[in-house]
Amino acid sequence: MTVQEQQSAGRNAAADGSPLDVMLTDAALGPVRRMVPGRAGLKLAARLASRPVDTTRLGLRTAAELTRVVAGSSEVEPSPRDKRFADPAWKGNPVLRRLCQAYLVAGSALERVVDEADLDWRSEQQLRFAVQMVVDAVAPSNNPLLNPAALKTVLDTGGRSYVDGLRQFVGDMASRPRIPSMVDGRGFAVGGNLATTTGQVVLRTDVFELVQYAPRTDRVRQVPLLVVPPMINKFYVADLAPGRSMVEHWLDHEQQVFMISWRNPQAEHRAWDLDAYVGSVLTALDAVQEISGAESSHLLGLCAGGIVSTTAVAHLAAAGEQHRVAGLSLGVTLLDQERSGTFGAMVDQGTAQMAVAQSQRKGYLDGKALAGVFAWLRPNDLIWNYWVNNYLLGKRPPAFDVLYWNSDTTRMPAGLHRDFIGMSLDNALTHPGTLTVLGTPIDLSKVETDSYVVAGSNDHICPWDSCYRSVHLLGGDSRFVLSTAGHIAALVNPPTNPKSNYRVNQALPESPDAWQAGAVTHPGSWWTDHVAWLAERSGELVDAPASLGSEQHPAIARAPGAYVMES
Repeated sequence: MTVQEQQSAGRNAAADGSPLDVMLTDAALGPVRRMVPGRAGLKLAARLASRPVDTTRLGLRTAAELTRVVAGSSEVEPSPRDKRFADPAWKGNPVLRRLCQAYLVAGSALERVVDEADLDWRSEQQLRFAVQMVVDAVAPSNNPLLNPAALKTVLDTGGRSYVDGLRQFVGDMASRPRIPSMVDGRGFAVGGNLATTTGQVVLRTDVFELVQYAPRTDRVRQVPLLVVPPMINKFYVADLAPGRSMVEHWLDHEQQVFMISWRNPQAEHRAWDLDAYVGSVLTALDAVQEISGAESSHLLGLCAGGIVSTTAVAHLAAAGEQHRVAGLSLGVTLLDQERSGTFGAMVDQGTAQMAVAQSQRKGYLDGKALAGVFAWLRPNDLIWNYWVNNYLLGKRPPAFDVLYWNSDTTRMPAGLHRDFIGMSLDNALTHPGTLTVLGTPIDLSKVETDSYVVAGSNDHICPWDSCYRSVHLLGGDSRFVLSTAGHIAALVNPPTNPKSNYRVNQALPESPDAWQAGAVTHPGSWWTDHVAWLAERSGELVDAPASLGSEQHPAIARAPGAYVMES
């Protein structure tokens, strides 16, 4: 294993499993606090002082390797997968080669210090993250005077690349979240080339709009689908563009589709809490069933929307109305948050209380701050990669629809922020009766409707093995599907993507590793698997409705509606 691979393994151990709650806490208090290990650092110092022989031995090994680096005899090299050092100059130029090797040796030594300190789990995770942040930040590839690609570009452009980079840097730092821009958004417009599927808003409340999409087939399934997007992003991740729209795909496969579009809350909406959002899902469900005439509907929740959808179904189960839900689909949704990587280490009761107090004072959690925290969870990919591209090379970031959607941030009301943090700290959904929603104690084992759970193989927000545990929390028959890619790309993964595949195992053993060992890989997208699963539970084909809405819920505006336009 190369030194770089050892570093990567250490980073994965620290960063994997950073769930929603880390983001919600850091968005209120700022991610910089995690770079200061505090009490964990004092524990490390005490442990090193108590083991001087081991500490000295590690120091001597590191010094010996650095001596070989200076002499040119070191065999340390970066991983072939490390794009930071892909330029041939990092190997061919003797100065740059030594700088790269010294960086890798020093970074590996810092991580070994944490490995060999034998600290408690929480302290170890905190220190791992702090070390990761520092090691990634000081990489020589981030230095404009050392990066060979940047130096070549500045010569080729007569210095213009640095001028353009400085201009972009000043623009990015002028407003939150003060990180490098990840997307060139000049060519995108919601309702123009994003969120273009034809539909009508058929219900508007203070909290949400309900969009009904026009059928694209002459016949449709009796049982409709209601999509519940996350409350911390806008809904059109499910309706990006023609050929990349989940909504379009469902419609083309004879499914009736309705979508919740959450309002972007202001300070005066600070009281909107979990009850308000679960109640809104139930209100939307009432409207969907009145418009369609169906006795039941499918619910599909994405990320935080999946948490709200699940608690809504559990509330219906407790009220004896579970028959109103034909199936529950969950996309990259974390229900069980027990010791999920950095979360358990970084968020404790004191930190959570400070975060809640901060959002209560403001009335909401700032979406831009949330986007910044998301980026700092993967700094090499989402910070330093764009640092080099935008500032050192002076290039514009890519124009990509998913990245534009990700930058189109929303706020979270203080009440929901408080409830989500409390739910996560208590891991309440895994303990029947701990969480009460709309006056109902929540017990997920009572949710006996069939469920379809999809996760992303490289998801660093909701790790797939944590998502897998949902199938053993819910009481009905479950199907677990592992899609390729990360948190968002695992969802926006159309059948036209030649690289996509998904894994399925009909058995659902207790261990995620056992599930993976027996899983079968299928080429293509989970979208095709999901529409087949929906069709089996969606009744007969009937004539498509001639118009949208109903007398009780008339069409009031064209999709994508007004709330998605609010900033």
